[in-house]
Amino acid sequence: MDPCVVDIPFLARLALIYGIILPTRPKKSAAAYKKVWTDRGSPLLFHLVDLKAKVAEFLQKDSKEKFHVEAAMRYGKPDIESVLEKFKAAKVSEIQVLPLYPQYSLAATRSSVLKTQEIAEKIGLKARLNFLPAFFEEANFIEAFAEVAKKSLAGFSHDYLLFSFHGLPERQIKKVEHGSGTYCLANSNCCDTIRDENRDCYRAQSFATAHAIAQKLGLQKSDFNKKYSVSFQSRLGRTPWIKPYTDLVFEELVKKGVKKLAVICPSFVADCLETLEEIQIRGRDSFISFGGTDLKLVPSLNSTDTWVQAVAEMARSS
Repeated sequence: MDPCVVDIPFLARLALIYGIILPTRPKKSAAAYKKVWTDRGSPLLFHLVDLKAKVAEFLQKDSKEKFHVEAAMRYGKPDIESVLEKFKAAKVSEIQVLPLYPQYSLAATRSSVLKTQEIAEKIGLKARLNFLPAFFEEANFIEAFAEVAKKSLAGFSHDYLLFSFHGLPERQIKKVEHGSGTYCLANSNCCDTIRDENRDCYRAQSFATAHAIAQKLGLQKSDFNKKYSVSFQSRLGRTPWIKPYTDLVFEELVKKGVKKLAVICPSFVADCLETLEEIQIRGRDSFISFGGTDLKLVPSLNSTDTWVQAVAEMARSS
């Protein structure tokens, strides 16, 4: 029922959630989660816990300042309120909040920011909050993903590299446009560069992330569509979502002669249902069913050393 996530009028949202989603989605989601569950539980959770511990250790190692590091989930536990209460009890003077979404969106970033502000105001901490911006082109983030990709693909002779980002309804892209409302999605080139009108556009930021990582991997923008491209996954319902769609791109690439495909998912900084089940399991099966021979998912950043350092430096420099 989060209006940032399902951004339609209340009564329509109520009907959608309780009439369609809740009767069908839990069973499907449970089956998908079962495929990726581990001895430590949810990959998303234990990667977050590991990241928190390593960032805390890194910050305390060579700093004269004292850092108190916690991790919270927008939905689930550890929850935002319990973490803010820990900061309050510890009398923390300033709270740096890093939404772990590289590209800005209403559904993820805005929702998390609003919830954190709401709880902080309730317990008297709002004045201490400082939100770090989306880090879609932050140098250390790009370097971390490129490093993971190089190691992962060292023994995999892929024909093509696909950057698959989580999708969003097109209406959410249009809602964050700055200007007259006639720029976003008006033509096929609107996301090629970041301009004032689309500075908060998730799709444009996704393309910027992909191009930056590709360049670190030795590819240039002139290689776009020849050796790599961008797509968007996880769409739901009949409303238009941002394109191109990952599941359709799989089939298109096979028709173009691609047999061995590498996939990077840079909208996720931790491996989760969308990377492990949707791409590595279901996506691979789909790609092979179309005639491909293999698909390899590049692991996410999780709690790799380079990513730990990147998070720590973002916190210190803000």
